[in-house]
Amino acid sequence: MVNIRRYCATFGLTFAILLAIYPKALATPTNAREAVLELNPANTHIDYTLQGWPHVTHGTFQLARGTIRIDPATGKAAGSVIVSVISGDSGSHMRDSEMKDSIMEVERYPEITFTPQHAAGQNASRGEFPATIRGILTLHGTPHEVTLSMMVQSSGDRFTATTHFSVPYVAWGLKNPSLLIFRCADTVYVDVRTEGQVTWIPAGKADGAPATAR
Repeated sequence: MVNIRRYCATFGLTFAILLAIYPKALATPTNAREAVLELNPANTHIDYTLQGWPHVTHGTFQLARGTIRIDPATGKAAGSVIVSVISGDSGSHMRDSEMKDSIMEVERYPEITFTPQHAAGQNASRGEFPATIRGILTLHGTPHEVTLSMMVQSSGDRFTATTHFSVPYVAWGLKNPSLLIFRCADTVYVDVRTEGQVTWIPAGKADGAPATAR
């Protein structure tokens, strides 16, 4: 049961990360420029909680990589945030193996991907402010449209962001791992905290091109 929750948590996590970076882009005035947000995997924490009986399951997933591009003038977003499914860890080898092999099918679907489409946030170069981001979360090969809300702390070209959200994994077509008297809820709760850096490039510049000075 921990597996499925963790899986959902990861998705959530991926979204949260994207969400965190976008607000930072809106926080800096631009002249026909786009913000390139780079997430730091080492400073990104994705935690999930799955309610159940006779115990509650807690686990984590790791961010593999994340780069988001945002046009502050329109809110249009692009890029991808990727979470490693194999990194799922609930502290139980047996549970984790079942989740990765039977539920997540890690050999076929090794990653959970979030593709941002639109972001919105308040203008604030420093301090804390709310933001939202809409995009497509692809879990176990199936896309889901999601909208996340976050709180972002901005300071210069650095930012930290946090978010809390729920993932209705059963409604999304995943199996509930409940067995006999052991019960699991149909929804997983995810908490994400991420840190990153923002750079600016000319609007329309091809992905991969070197960024210009801010």
